[in-house]
Amino acid sequence: MLIDAAGLWFRSYYALPESLTAPDGTPVNAVRGFCDMLAKLVGERHPDRLVACLDNDWRPQFRVDALPSYKTHRVAVEEPEAEEVPDTLSPQIPIILEVLEAFGITTAEAEGFEADDVIGTLATREQHDPVEVITGDRDLFQLVRDEPAPVRVIYIGAGLSKAQDYGPGELAERYGLSPERAGEDYAEMAVLRGDPSDGLPGVAGIGEKTAAKLVTEFGSLDALLAAADNADTRLTPRNRAKLVETRDYLAAAPAVVRVVRDAPVTMDRAGDERPRTPTDTERVSRLQQRWNLGGSVDRLLAALAG
Repeated sequence: MLIDAAGLWFRSYYALPESLTAPDGTPVNAVRGFCDMLAKLVGERHPDRLVACLDNDWRPQFRVDALPSYKTHRVAVEEPEAEEVPDTLSPQIPIILEVLEAFGITTAEAEGFEADDVIGTLATREQHDPVEVITGDRDLFQLVRDEPAPVRVIYIGAGLSKAQDYGPGELAERYGLSPERAGEDYAEMAVLRGDPSDGLPGVAGIGEKTAAKLVTEFGSLDALLAAADNADTRLTPRNRAKLVETRDYLAAAPAVVRVVRDAPVTMDRAGDERPRTPTDTERVSRLQQRWNLGGSVDRLLAALAG
């Protein structure tokens, strides 16, 4: 199980009230929610191996170089290099990382890369065990595959209770893509469709359905662009004109949208086996008491041991 850790703690922060505090008044809603979400995932899905994947760089330079608008709306005003994070969430992130360390849950990151790239690299490397990617980011749909080891995406964009399980077949059916290259099709569809949340403008006038249809009909984004350059009659004059007009964007965007599969991933410990008991039980107990984590830590203890 590969977890988009930041995705979980952001969702936890917004799902639970800030009235959940430690004895010193520090809000711990994200910490408690993170532990509860992780406990639910482990308890229901029973992974033998577990990695919490982290952003080393939330806005990598190679993506900004390709597309300067990438995530610009999320840049903190006071610190242009930092992501805008709520004031009461920032102090909770080190606590979450300390909890993960005390439990012995492996964390992974790659210098200069996002958590998506860490997940993409670890999923691509895996040759034996089935992989489940836990995320609320649809960009990771591009990782689904059946072989050599299946990779599925458990999409929690609408919350854990409404989690959606996607493999190549489900993804192809949901978006009208080719089952044989559903992941690749999705990434190329995303380039055409755009994503305002990441600062990707897309091609004006080409929405999700049209994008999926064009990618599957022509077989790939490269083939579609070649057809536009060659005035292929299968393209309507309107769509061809839009593709030609946005040629610069379409040349740059794939480097932004595509997840890196060979990032220099490092882990904080040897191995990624799910810990059945905490690495440091006393430290877990101290953290539980200091930060008033109560039943959230108990539930995570029980889920890992179960």
